[in-house]
Amino acid sequence: MISIRFLAVLFIATLIAVPASAQERRVPASPAELRLSYAPIVQRVQPAVVNVYAAKVVQNHNPLLDDPIFRRFFGVPGGDQPEQMQRSLGSGVMVDPSGLVVTNVHVIEGADQVKVSLSDKREFEAEIVLKDTRSDLAVLRLKDVHEKFPTLDFANSDELMVGDVVLAIGNPFGVGQTVTHGIISALARTQVGITDYQFFIQTDAAINPGNSGGALVDMTGRLAGINTAIFSRSGGSQGIGFAIPSNMVRVVVASAKSGGKAVKRPWLGARLQAVTPEIAETLGLKLPDGALVSSVVPNSPAERAGLKVADLIVAIDGQTIEDPNAFDYRFATRPLGGSAEIDVQRAGKKIKLAVPLESAPDTGRNEIVLTSRSPFQGARVANISPAVADELHLDADTEGVVVIDLADGGTAADVGFQKGDIIVSVNNQKISKTSDLEKVTRDSSRFWRITLLRGGQQINVTLGG
Repeated sequence: MISIRFLAVLFIATLIAVPASAQERRVPASPAELRLSYAPIVQRVQPAVVNVYAAKVVQNHNPLLDDPIFRRFFGVPGGDQPEQMQRSLGSGVMVDPSGLVVTNVHVIEGADQVKVSLSDKREFEAEIVLKDTRSDLAVLRLKDVHEKFPTLDFANSDELMVGDVVLAIGNPFGVGQTVTHGIISALARTQVGITDYQFFIQTDAAINPGNSGGALVDMTGRLAGINTAIFSRSGGSQGIGFAIPSNMVRVVVASAKSGGKAVKRPWLGARLQAVTPEIAETLGLKLPDGALVSSVVPNSPAERAGLKVADLIVAIDGQTIEDPNAFDYRFATRPLGGSAEIDVQRAGKKIKLAVPLESAPDTGRNEIVLTSRSPFQGARVANISPAVADELHLDADTEGVVVIDLADGGTAADVGFQKGDIIVSVNNQKISKTSDLEKVTRDSSRFWRITLLRGGQQINVTLGG
């Protein structure tokens, strides 16, 4: 029989061998611990999780109804075609007692009306304070409120570990507020393809349609992330859900609280590429990790810090960088002002560089919406400033006018223009700035000959007037 003294020695040796951070995380030691409940955490956080209802008016367009003979033959009245209310459902999290709610952009995109329903069934109209499409996060403010609301505190998502227990709270399928539990399945997922910042928490806590914008909370009841997407072939949960880390959410909420209409983030001023196994072999690396610098913008923070083409970024402020997506996320969550220390490998030597944390210059953007009768009607376009190039992942020296948004139902959207298209010329006239494009669209023309760049490829289009 094993003596009590031996067990005590073994227990002490185990404590010595296990890091302090892991001592706080342990498996249940007895059947009694398995009967423990998450109810106290849920009761504390549930009032801060809300339901978000968005509605927009869309006009049903049947091309047959444009034909007067069809309308007369079938007795269909002329005039405007019937409108329909299109609704979407999601979740949100109260992050400020004054009534600020964070949710996903895709929950409220294009909405004419947004309502927020609290856990006590009260409903409030809400206004959109800020939309950050790059992170798929939006901040709402409840209207006409005169009380303080319960909120969730932010966790430090960099401290999360694979295997940590988490709870997902939201309104799946509109059945009402629901709580599911699971673990963090993976961290720093960078190949998901949902937002510009590819750095997600993966969880097996059941997430379904309607959970978008809801809370992923840790065992202290703090907000670890905002649930945003699922991987599914059936439309339901298959145990693979993704959440935006709380450290990114914190940046967007801070911008909204400061009164900003857009999120200001640090600008590196360099293009990065992934390290392939072939590149790793060329550089003499054991693993294909890091972010390789492929170009540097003149007079950018990167150039002033001394970053050069072919430098390999391996860490930022002591945090390991595995690929360009990881760097983009880490850099974007740094506060403006001061500098970030990056570790670089250059010609086999390790060096440290201090990169100033500055936002990209946005002078000369001259953003306009084109309204004249033309193929561009309904397109929002801008000159390519460093800030625009950074937002749309364009080379800073790209010339032309870029499409940054398209109105639903506008001619530009109908003919197939896409966000990020760069208009180079129209009817053989070079387009260098937005005023050039606005001027050429005022000219009535039967045919439009358009040259544009999409994904680095030149496309020539001819459209009837």
